[in-house]
Amino acid sequence: MAGLLLAAGCAEAPKAPAAKKEDIPVFPPPPETARIYWERMLMSSADVVADDKDGSLRRMVTGEVRAGQGIDKPYGVAARDGKVYVGDTVGRHVAVFDLNSKKYSRIGQDDPGALRMPFGMELDAAGNLYVVDGTLKRVHVYDPNGKFLRMIGQDLKLSRPVGVAIDDERKRLYVVDAGGVESPEHKVRVLDLVTGKPLFDIGKRGDGPGELNLPRDAAVGKDGQVYVVDGGNFRIQVFDKDGKFVKTIGAIGRQSGQFSRPKEIAVDAKGNLYVVDTAFGNFQIFDPEGRLLLDVGSRGNSNAPAKFMLPSGIAVDNDGRIYMADQFFRKVDVFRPAELPASARYGAAPAAAAAASSPATTAGAAPAASR
Repeated sequence: MAGLLLAAGCAEAPKAPAAKKEDIPVFPPPPETARIYWERMLMSSADVVADDKDGSLRRMVTGEVRAGQGIDKPYGVAARDGKVYVGDTVGRHVAVFDLNSKKYSRIGQDDPGALRMPFGMELDAAGNLYVVDGTLKRVHVYDPNGKFLRMIGQDLKLSRPVGVAIDDERKRLYVVDAGGVESPEHKVRVLDLVTGKPLFDIGKRGDGPGELNLPRDAAVGKDGQVYVVDGGNFRIQVFDKDGKFVKTIGAIGRQSGQFSRPKEIAVDAKGNLYVVDTAFGNFQIFDPEGRLLLDVGSRGNSNAPAKFMLPSGIAVDNDGRIYMADQFFRKVDVFRPAELPASARYGAAPAAAAAASSPATTAGAAPAASR
């Protein structure tokens, strides 16, 4: 039976730990007003594809475990309208969890467009998916149905591309090149989103204002500002739409609002920043001015809701739901803003709910408690 399951591309589905209503993590914890709720966990196709009645009955009688397609080692995440894209660096594909239609699929398994090492990813306004491949050193583009469209950056001689961001308004694609110990290519390459031609670069190796050391990811804010995770300098660097340095957010440290090992970054509809810190096992939320609003999650030695060992990718959906991947526990945790009803359709909140779906609406600029 095991052989048949493996041949079919399935294995025993990892079990997402069940959480009683009273045990669901809330951030900040009581007695403070809740701003973020942990909602669910994605570990395999079995967490999204509905079980059939015959199979459910058979398992109840025989004790058979439901088979599903798991995530071997998730890294980057993108999300839109309840469709969650998770890059699997070991499986060499992008897993797609469609939470509304309850479907599961994979992108980038076959040529043309086969992936080797999917890292950061982003969606453009049309729903096309852009995936950075760290081994092939280029960006692959797929349409909303997962069909390969084209590749970008194959002629740029990228050193170690890891992250990607998109500015739809200005038709720009930002590719983060982390470089390495011996490489000077610690910068962000800015390309024309349509033609793929290079426009200019942001940053150079160093620790001064506007300089980068092992950059990890980037995101574009509402006003076109570019936020770069400057991993080796333990900070977020902010640049304007023309690549000019604006300011720095955060610094090395162990307190809330500081960084130890920042990884990926996402921006919500209001311009708030969500920064993953692998060492802290959480993500921190900052307003557009760089003021800390809240930190969510904590480090844990065993898989549990909102517990992380090696968190990496993060994405924010249209409705404010947050998705964070953990490489060690091979999962994606889903978080819901307190203002968004639990019954709200994924990624499609009503206008009133969408306006209130950001944690900043209730968080203000009050600092979170120190770690």
